[in-house]
Amino acid sequence: MLKARKCICDMAEYAVMTSDSSITLRLDMNENTTGCSPRVLAKLKNMDARTLAIYPNRDEGEKLVADSLGISPDELLLTNGADEAIDLLCRVYLEPEDEIIIVVPTFTMYTVFAQIQDAKVVRIPTGPDFSFPTQSVIDAITPRTRIIVICNPNNPTGIPIERSSILQVIEAAPDAAILLDEAYFHFYGQTLMDQVGKLPNLFIARTFSKVYGLAGMRLGLLAGDHEQMSLLRRMASPFNVNAFAIECLAEALADTQFVNNYVAQVCASRKWLHGQLEQLGFKCWPSQTNFLLCRFGPEKANILSALRERGVGLRDRGDCEGCVRISIGTEQEMERLVAELKQVIAQLPAAKQVAR
Repeated sequence: MLKARKCICDMAEYAVMTSDSSITLRLDMNENTTGCSPRVLAKLKNMDARTLAIYPNRDEGEKLVADSLGISPDELLLTNGADEAIDLLCRVYLEPEDEIIIVVPTFTMYTVFAQIQDAKVVRIPTGPDFSFPTQSVIDAITPRTRIIVICNPNNPTGIPIERSSILQVIEAAPDAAILLDEAYFHFYGQTLMDQVGKLPNLFIARTFSKVYGLAGMRLGLLAGDHEQMSLLRRMASPFNVNAFAIECLAEALADTQFVNNYVAQVCASRKWLHGQLEQLGFKCWPSQTNFLLCRFGPEKANILSALRERGVGLRDRGDCEGCVRISIGTEQEMERLVAELKQVIAQLPAAKQVAR
């Protein structure tokens, strides 16, 4: 009988709602609900048949992105979404039974890719109100620690991590790869990209799925010391990034006004939604991303189910008791969410409405 590896059989499937056609307001995947730049759409319409008939070349795209980040092209690899960057890092540095330190709750795929390598996942819980547990992470480092993951700002909490804390961890683990996931950098504005090449064990991952609205194109990047990046290039497929992403990259980067407008819109909508949710009696955590973590409490399952029936999808976070993650959409989308939520709450038994 054909059998898969035990570590694969033991893994839980990553569940998404993208196939649910009844959801007309998707606020569960932190996507840019306004779409991509009009300049990207124009470029797509002008692509010719030959461009699609030949294998894509990512070299020009990597130089373009590296220049925009102020680093050398040999310090950067374009990837099939940030997911591939995480996967490559795990495949290059993790042997079976090696340790990867992950602060939880956080992005699930770190654990998935580590488990594929049959590594030991060391989970360090966040501190009070989801603060980053700097000393606990440092105390967990052992000779078997090969990767430490830091998501900044963190997903699903939206809470940022101080630069000094990240540098402390990097200094404490010179023999481990430090993966700094800056997927939500544009909403926070602080980065360690200036340390790429200076700290040989630092890797920074980013994605074009959020502010650029290119989640469907699957484009990400990994930046790090050029010697280490040469090792990751050996593992990456030479044609891992599709022609659509390569061709549209220049227009996406050039349309800074589109990015700035989207970030401003998210910040305004996020502030408004935070206030509305707290008026309804729900606790929300301060966020530096395009989502909010909100505690619905013991009625969470009933609220989520009722919202789905109304065509609204939120992300259930079972790793945060009673909590959901809400992607920030346009002003109109946030108004619809609040209106639907108020109707759902009104239908809850009175005794349960105050149990938040």
